Amino acid sequence: MLKNILKRHAKTVGAVTALAATLALAPAAQAQDRSDWPTSVKVGTASQGGTYFVYGAGWASLVQEMLGVPTSSEVTGGPVANMALIQSGELDMGMVTMGPAYDGWVGQSELAPGVPMHNVRATFPMYPTPFHSVTLESSGITDVAGLDGKRVNVGPRTGTAAAYWARFFETLGISADLQYGGAADAAGQLQDGLIDGFAFAAGIPIAAFSQVEAQNGANIFGFNDEQMIEILAAYPSVTEFTIPAGTYSSIDSDIKTVSMANFGVAHKDLSADFVYNVMKVVLDNNDRMLQIHATAVDTVAENWNQNGFMWFHPGAIRYYKEKGIDIPLNLLPPEYED
Repeated sequence: MLKNILKRHAKTVGAVTALAATLALAPAAQAQDRSDWPTSVKVGTASQGGTYFVYGAGWASLVQEMLGVPTSSEVTGGPVANMALIQSGELDMGMVTMGPAYDGWVGQSELAPGVPMHNVRATFPMYPTPFHSVTLESSGITDVAGLDGKRVNVGPRTGTAAAYWARFFETLGISADLQYGGAADAAGQLQDGLIDGFAFAAGIPIAAFSQVEAQNGANIFGFNDEQMIEILAAYPSVTEFTIPAGTYSSIDSDIKTVSMANFGVAHKDLSADFVYNVMKVVLDNNDRMLQIHATAVDTVAENWNQNGFMWFHPGAIRYYKEKGIDIPLNLLPPEYED
């Protein structure tokens, strides 16, 4: 039943043949036993115009190039949808922000209330997702409080932004008319005057924010000191974060806000050897990852501890052990054999 409900949340945006990549594999890679590897892999990202789409399509392409397994990136509703789609087996791998991931893990996902999503396993750390907003420069809205009573797009309904901006607004006593949709669409709606603000959460810089800034002039902002205190006290899944000056061309001073960590995740039944090799592709080739997106500066093994609740995939555990990292007992899955 869950599979049927969730099919509409995923759309394949490109699965290309891996013949060239397979022919280019090093002899050692060709010789290894791949009997339990998947014949193809689906990776859940999020809406076009956001960082997940760029980052996810990039690492999926890198996996295909280096491992020779056809790997497609899927446009989904974001982390909430990705958790559910991997839980149900509709996706093999995906990307999640740890707040929505925790909701799914403990059975509080809006897509499947009461269903603990324990088929999902953590793999590699990605990057922090800061929450911030953009308005047109001409609007005069330069603070979250200015969004009170305004039409505000908060991204796809099943994304991190939608899940948490509604909570943040409530905590801060802000009553906004929430709108939903992909990042690229939200940028267009803002430029056309159909909405007053776009409050989002993604790795920086967000392409859709840069688009608005370049074409119309923009105000990009996070939270003031009082708002930060309230949000940090109410939501232990977020941490203080600074968006550096210069991240966006019109921003010449740091922006204070909050962020959540992101992780790559996989279905528990995905081959441990395959996941181990994916870990090597992503974490041992940071230079290639940085070519995909600047946020990959944080895609390093040392950030494994940004996950404090989800069981790690056995293939990921093997990789971390080789790097001298001992995963705590509470994060070892039932299927793991040392």
